[in-house]
Amino acid sequence: MIDFFFAQYANYPASEIALELMGVFFGLASVWFAKKDNILVFPTGLISTFIYAYLLWKWELLGDSMINGYYFIMSIYGWYHWTRKKGGEEEFPVSLITKKEKSTAVVIFILTLVFVYLVYQYFDKFINWFNYVDTFLTATFFVGMWLMAKRKIENWIFWIVGDFISIPLYFFKGYTFTALQYLIFTILAIYGYLEWKEILNKKKTEKGLFFNDAL
Repeated sequence: MIDFFFAQYANYPASEIALELMGVFFGLASVWFAKKDNILVFPTGLISTFIYAYLLWKWELLGDSMINGYYFIMSIYGWYHWTRKKGGEEEFPVSLITKKEKSTAVVIFILTLVFVYLVYQYFDKFINWFNYVDTFLTATFFVGMWLMAKRKIENWIFWIVGDFISIPLYFFKGYTFTALQYLIFTILAIYGYLEWKEILNKKKTEKGLFFNDAL
């Protein structure tokens, strides 16, 4: 059983295995901090995404490599966005997506699909089924990361869908550690959605109490 899952690593450079394990560790830490609505999601995410952007390019998963490059940039933006305060309170707390943001999310999804498709065509990399899956995942994760940086609860829906699909993708590619990481990501994303939902419900309750007290 162990050989079935990990035999492919026998031919991998030790440096790549070490980098993959580091990327998994910091990736899991990042999702855990995101679940807790903790700003450490971004520094841990920066380390993980930098490592995976390099590894995925070597593994010829161009879409996922670009995802991680994008994550790196959006982590810097999200770090700044989450720290902004107004009147001593968070200027952008956890919230629901607006109609305008929904439209923006659709545009990001479509543009990402087109862009990644063109990249794969340019490098002539549409040679396996998982290249097409990778294109879809790239668009899904682009929207998810944008919504997380905006602190919108709906980001977790995109992570759940994308993470779940990524499990067989990386397993069939032979990257078992990363496949296991995405299995844990899926579980954490479900709990993340539930925890952020509790945060929203608590804020609604507090606002209701404040309104009643004012009356």
